[in-house]
Amino acid sequence: MPKIKTNRGAAKRFKKSASGRIKRGCAFTSHILTHKSTKRKRDLRGGGMVAAVDQKNVARLIPYK
Repeated sequence: MPKIKTNRGAAKRFKKSASGRIKRGCAFTSHILTHKSTKRKRDLRGGGMVAAVDQKNVARLIPYK
């Protein structure tokens, strides 16, 4: 069986947590930050977890991570 290629775009965006769930960053953090409140920007700093329905599809993109 050949090795599965890792999706390089996904590899830069997702990481596996110690428990095996997949961590992600928040969207809306890269530009047009002037009209966003400080509180909103601060809350966006912390990442989140990939939703349960997307877990399987994202895991397939990063098989060895």
